[in-house]
Amino acid sequence: MGVVASAPAKVILFGEHFVVYGEPAIVLAIDKRAYAKVELRQDKQLHIHSKNLNLTAHYENGILKIEHGNEKEAKLKFKPVKMAVDKVLEKYGKQVGLNIEIESKVPVAAGLGSSAAVAASVTAAVGALLKVEMPKENVFRITYEAEKVVHGTPSGIDPAISTFGGALLFQKDTGFKSLDVKMEIPLVVGNTGVARSTRFQVEKVRNLKEKYPQVATPIFLAAREIVLRAVDAFKDNDLETLGELMNINHALLYGLGVSDESLEWLINAARKAGALGAKLTGAGGGGCMIALARNENLESVLEAIQRAGGTPFIARKTDEGVKIEQG
Repeated sequence: MGVVASAPAKVILFGEHFVVYGEPAIVLAIDKRAYAKVELRQDKQLHIHSKNLNLTAHYENGILKIEHGNEKEAKLKFKPVKMAVDKVLEKYGKQVGLNIEIESKVPVAAGLGSSAAVAASVTAAVGALLKVEMPKENVFRITYEAEKVVHGTPSGIDPAISTFGGALLFQKDTGFKSLDVKMEIPLVVGNTGVARSTRFQVEKVRNLKEKYPQVATPIFLAAREIVLRAVDAFKDNDLETLGELMNINHALLYGLGVSDESLEWLINAARKAGALGAKLTGAGGGGCMIALARNENLESVLEAIQRAGGTPFIARKTDEGVKIEQG
């Protein structure tokens, strides 16, 4: 019998890009999850199969052997998974072979935290299979190490939200603070399908900030104020204000040059269809946008995004972080 664990994807509601410079951001776990099924093997090999990426490979004495799919892609996608497994085995002094099957409902490379959701679910599943005490803090730390393989120096936002769920206020110098959000936050996520480089977008903002410091400073102060106002809006269950703040936040990001035509089409379509607010989420330059709407308008916003060329889905806040599904 194997163990199945799952972990949620995320959207950044407010504060992307500004967070790099120490400003606060609000991140939300959404009800799209990545699943990992883990079983023991008789030998010491690590076999990994990703259902949605159609990749199969195994590690023999640390060397990756491809069984099915693109070698370059398998190396890239399976490296953090192997790192997560190694860290669990090392931490708990185990030496075993494992079969891992990954099935993710999270679009890949869209800024929704798919790699962290996969790493968190793998970490929890391996821990549960080996019957080791695995507090969420440990899952977070191991997921963060795995994310370093993918992103170099990640902020820690994705591992934290995949592990703990709910809504988090994140700031570089103070870390994470859980936000007690009682209200439902009905969203439509629209994927432009345009691949983007986070690094390139971050560089773009850095260059602009250095070139026009007097112009950039008030933009960054406004971004901070948006996050603080949003925290109050959560307390007041005020969807209207959240929508307005999302629109202002997007305008600031647009001013920094990180939106693009593919995002603008979807954002404008969502607003025309009755969204309370719409903005890019994540790095920009493609990837995904989010639209906040009342429940009765969700379908029309979804259809409008689809007509504008996006691939949309309805998403809701989930308070469930990483969890064991069976086993």
